[in-house]
Amino acid sequence: MLTTNPYDDDKLREECGVFGVAGSEGAAALVALGLHALQHRGQEAAGITSWDGYQFHTHRAMGHVAGNFDRDDVIRALQGTTAAGHVRYSTTGETAIRNVQPLYAELASGGFAIAHNGNISNAMRLRRDLVRRGAIFQSTSDTEVIIHLVATSQYRTLMDRFIDALKQVEGAYSLIVMTPVGMIACRDPLGIRPLVMGKLDDAVIFASETVALDVVGAEYVRDVEPGELVIVQDGVVSSHKPFAPQAPRPCIFEYVYFSRPDSIAEDRSVYSVRKAIGAQLAIESPIDADLIVPVPDSGVPAAIGYAQQSGIPFELGIIRSHYVGRTFIQPGDKVRHLGVKLKHNANRELIKGKRVVLVDDSIVRGTTSLKIVQMMHEAGAAEVHMRIASPPTRHSCFYGVDTPERAKLLAAKLDVGGMTDFIHADSLAFISIDGLYKALGEAHRADIHPKYCDACFTGDYPTTLTDQDELAPVDQFALLEERVG
Repeated sequence: MLTTNPYDDDKLREECGVFGVAGSEGAAALVALGLHALQHRGQEAAGITSWDGYQFHTHRAMGHVAGNFDRDDVIRALQGTTAAGHVRYSTTGETAIRNVQPLYAELASGGFAIAHNGNISNAMRLRRDLVRRGAIFQSTSDTEVIIHLVATSQYRTLMDRFIDALKQVEGAYSLIVMTPVGMIACRDPLGIRPLVMGKLDDAVIFASETVALDVVGAEYVRDVEPGELVIVQDGVVSSHKPFAPQAPRPCIFEYVYFSRPDSIAEDRSVYSVRKAIGAQLAIESPIDADLIVPVPDSGVPAAIGYAQQSGIPFELGIIRSHYVGRTFIQPGDKVRHLGVKLKHNANRELIKGKRVVLVDDSIVRGTTSLKIVQMMHEAGAAEVHMRIASPPTRHSCFYGVDTPERAKLLAAKLDVGGMTDFIHADSLAFISIDGLYKALGEAHRADIHPKYCDACFTGDYPTTLTDQDELAPVDQFALLEERVG
């Protein structure tokens, strides 16, 4: 069964995707279609939970949506007019069926199913406190912490208990919650992770991206606002904002890589933004060359923008195979080294003798960039220059993206010159952080209140990182600040 591509470990992993339907016959079938459109956000597992007015039904499986939710018997078993689903890439917790979402629990108020995109950055501390109080966890997912906080809250109504739980968590979350009395969709107060709302006839739909609305024929209504809880009960939609208002900080990497290019984010075409990023990159880092070649598929829109701005022809100098999966082969060291050629192959007749500019969205570990530059040289390229449509990724993400530990990030270890030598390119350049903001319509990045979460580039984390701070080594010879003076 195809899951995450084993040769794609040089990318920041898409977090997860969520999709919910309230008030439509055959809701589970719509959710399966929506999840298929969000498959790029999580490829290790998928799950759907439905409510038929009497009981909840759940099907969860490892692997892709196709192959697990394309069977009539599975969809027929997920009865009801309300359903929610989740595609997962494990950012916290092991890769196991017990961590596949939606997670479900029987609370005092009835059934409670939750699908979560994001990451709770104080989950370990909360989990320890809950276990001391007698909580028994069934998974290793940070999402289960929210369920236990709701279950142990002393407030009277489910909504008050849910809000009480959310006020105790830190980090990023876009949630879809199902209960016997209705569906709740919400985003964290900073809006780090995306969530949109749509309509299909009388049904209300929530999704991580607008492309999922398109696939099921739904009309985009609006984004769920940062810090907003949207409740759908008996077809009536209501909005609540229980948190103190904060300046939003949505994830800027959604524009660079995570979102599908045919999605709309904050009323902006992701495809158009990526082209604008490529154009800005061409302005900042021009080069004399014969061809602009995208690293497929994520580098294509930025490469088009670079080519249009520079006047250098855009060509498909690398051809990608879309049929590489984990079970295709179990490679030894020698075959593993050749693994990149299973996914990418040089268009030799086009490349030979040419000065080539490769355009990609990011460099993480640098291993894939090294192999692709080498492939271009082996195909006979006269020069190979690399241009990256994001600033150097120097810091880990703790908001629902599976980033390698900082020591494995190439940009955290080397400057641009060192990175150029590492990947054996003739030159290497990244878009500046101000240039990235310009491509998004801003004059520059504001130092005090930047408009986006860009911590993977700047190290400027918009929330406290309790669990990471507790894991950090303590200098035992440091003098406590309160002792000084």
